[in-house]
Amino acid sequence: MCGLVNKKMNAQEVVEELTQVCIQMRFHLNDLTERREKETLVLKHIKRFENSGAQPHDFSKGLEWFNVSEGLSLAQHLKGKIVLFDFFTYCCINCMHVLAELEEVEKKVSVKDGLVVIGIHSAKFTNERSSKNVLSAVQRYNIMHPVVNDVTLKMWHDMGITCWPSLIMLGPSGQPLAVFVGEDHKDEILLYTKVAIAYFKSLNQISDHSLPLKPAHHLLPSSKDGLLFPGKITIFQLEQETKLVISDSGNNRIVITNEHGRVEHIIGGCNQGFKDGNFKNARFNSPQGVCVLNNIIYVADNNNHAIRKINLTEKNVSTIAGTGSQGCDRKGGEHGISQALSSPWDVAIYHHEYKGTVVPVLLIAIAGTHQIWALFLEDTIWWKEKKYTANTCAAIVGSGREENRNNNYAHAAGLAQPSGIVVVQECKIAFFADSESSAIRRLHLDSGQVSAICGGDKNPANLHAFGDVDGKGYSAKLQHPLGVTWNHLDKQIYVADTYNHKIKSIDNTTGHCKTLFGDGKPDRAFTFNEPSGLAVSPDGNILYVADTNNHVIKIVDLKNEKISTMAVISRRYSNRNIDNVFVFDTAVNTHDGELNILFNIVFTNDLKLNADAPQEWQVSLPTSTWTAKSLTDKLSTPISVKLPEEETRSQLRVTLNIMACTADTCVPLKLSVLFNVQRRTDAPTVVTEKKELVIG
Repeated sequence: MCGLVNKKMNAQEVVEELTQVCIQMRFHLNDLTERREKETLVLKHIKRFENSGAQPHDFSKGLEWFNVSEGLSLAQHLKGKIVLFDFFTYCCINCMHVLAELEEVEKKVSVKDGLVVIGIHSAKFTNERSSKNVLSAVQRYNIMHPVVNDVTLKMWHDMGITCWPSLIMLGPSGQPLAVFVGEDHKDEILLYTKVAIAYFKSLNQISDHSLPLKPAHHLLPSSKDGLLFPGKITIFQLEQETKLVISDSGNNRIVITNEHGRVEHIIGGCNQGFKDGNFKNARFNSPQGVCVLNNIIYVADNNNHAIRKINLTEKNVSTIAGTGSQGCDRKGGEHGISQALSSPWDVAIYHHEYKGTVVPVLLIAIAGTHQIWALFLEDTIWWKEKKYTANTCAAIVGSGREENRNNNYAHAAGLAQPSGIVVVQECKIAFFADSESSAIRRLHLDSGQVSAICGGDKNPANLHAFGDVDGKGYSAKLQHPLGVTWNHLDKQIYVADTYNHKIKSIDNTTGHCKTLFGDGKPDRAFTFNEPSGLAVSPDGNILYVADTNNHVIKIVDLKNEKISTMAVISRRYSNRNIDNVFVFDTAVNTHDGELNILFNIVFTNDLKLNADAPQEWQVSLPTSTWTAKSLTDKLSTPISVKLPEEETRSQLRVTLNIMACTADTCVPLKLSVLFNVQRRTDAPTVVTEKKELVIG
């Protein structure tokens, strides 16, 4: 095994040396069976590197931090601690896997014990440089340790990092001790950590002091009634009614609504878990893709690395593939819950025909191993006459290497974190969003051929060919798209170009991609913020968008090119017999604000407001820090609300109780008006909204 060269090295040189040494160490540790032998080997390694004299530069001044009340310093806050730097970028599926590993490590070894994990966010995509987007990712992935936005990649370059994820362990004086590249190092990290703490504690170099930790929650919606980072959405017909299935990823549940947003079923709870059972007791962990076959909803339960089945008739949830733990298998072939999976991100049903027999096959975009798998729901004869028995789950596309390689042979193709998939049954084609290559690609379901549509680069190894350019084929540029759907009406592919905050369309014949909606700037009102999921209404006129970082479902009228926000009305609220629901977006200055609202009710039928009856509004404030001149008053009186200094996105709810009459009949109506209030530094301090409520 190599040792340190006999010269003084800087931190980058030591990290380069450590990287190779730790790779060899891993082989040696795997050869040992006794824990005492492993600890002895690691201790010898630590003693070899403890006096290298190399230390990384301290954190630069002015960097933005998360989960702490002040920026940290190696010399001050972290002296006397074993420090683990996690260089990550929040798009990367391997980085997400490491976060889960680190969470387990932190549960076993605390800051008081002597271990501090620091996330060094080093962006791949332009969109990921924004601290507001990093904050959303910190909240979405429940990261509780300190995170710093290395926006200029200074620490990345200083330490000689070359890929995501990379982890560097530092000793109590900041000296590099170990390097772990990639995922699946949890046991090694625990071993090194415990040996290092014990050794340096014997030298009185470990401190049990606390850190100024402060979890970042202030941008999250204040109510669990609404959505939280919704990931995907699908549509199905039930008894001639249109239903929406929403993966409410941040709340770890599936929500079923009608087309107007009225909640009919909530499946799962807000807490993470992996549990089958009835709708109330079942638990998910950051579910993503959803699709429907008859009365069954299939769910890509991402962080549980499983496929779940929701039976709408029996009203229960069961697991049909996956073990609940991340696997590394790239071939598969096991039955159901015996087959380990790695971060399934989306699902779609394909009706496979063979010699006149049609059977359903569940296609699964497996982001973790960069492949597309299939769960054969019935006995199936697949490509090249290969037979699969019912409930077999196997890889059907992709070598497992992360690349943008097209090929006539399915297993020779290379994918890069496929995260969205849609089947066009009449064409026997599946389109998928290959997020890390920033490309939309085509899978020919009669042969397994994988071909390009648009985005990405001709060089299969180039996963940095991203941007925001309309065009044809490779000349078009996307940025980490996560969602894709098909509109049978206009024969267009619709794409959630996630990191460009846009919705785009692609002509399947020409491969020409163009922007439809969104201006690419998520901080503005009425735009998208990392949209991730799409679904088209049965008539092809409405596009539903899971607008992830805005925590809402947006409705796009494709004929009139109008965008509105769907109010997801919870059961406890829908039981109040609301007759009409209206949703509006508004923006008020971050530092201080006043919101004034006045309504004008317009009837499209022969109803009129009864001038002699009491017409009133009632306002419900989202938090006690907001104040109103009155919580109830006449319809003709403006609502006036004072907003405190904050950055929180909140929802203001106004209920209107009105009496409308024809020439001989009067009817009471209850209207719900929801204002999604965004706080921005460039928004007006005093905002007046005059809203017309049209009732048919």
